[in-house]
Amino acid sequence: MPCVAQFGIIDDFKKDRDYSNYGPEKYNCIAIDDDILNDWWNQLTLIKTYFHCYSRPSFALARWGVTLIPPESLEDFYNIVSKDKKSKSSAELIDLMILLRKAISENKYVIHYEV
Repeated sequence: MPCVAQFGIIDDFKKDRDYSNYGPEKYNCIAIDDDILNDWWNQLTLIKTYFHCYSRPSFALARWGVTLIPPESLEDFYNIVSKDKKSKSSAELIDLMILLRKAISENKYVIHYEV
C-alpha cells in the first residue's frame, strides 16, 4: 500500500488542543500520494506550520504524524500545489487545491496526516 498524505479543514481550531490523534474522517480529509510531497519539499520548508499542537511551531509538513497549517500559510501552500505541472490533470491535486481555497476563504486551519 502506497503512503498517503491526508488533508482536511479544522472547522473549530483550538490553540490548547493536541491534534496528534489520527482522525481523518473527522475532518473529511482528502488523500494524495505522498510521493508528490517530495517534489515540493524545498518549497514546503519555507511554510510556517505546527506539529501536533499550536505549542510546537515548525516549518514544512511532519513526515510522520500531524501538521497544522495556519491560515496565513495556506496561500503559499496553494501556490506550491498550483505550480505543479500535474495540478491541471490530477484529480487528487485538484481536490487539494479546492480544499485549500475553501480553507483560505473561511480563514481556517488545515490539518495534515502523514500515514
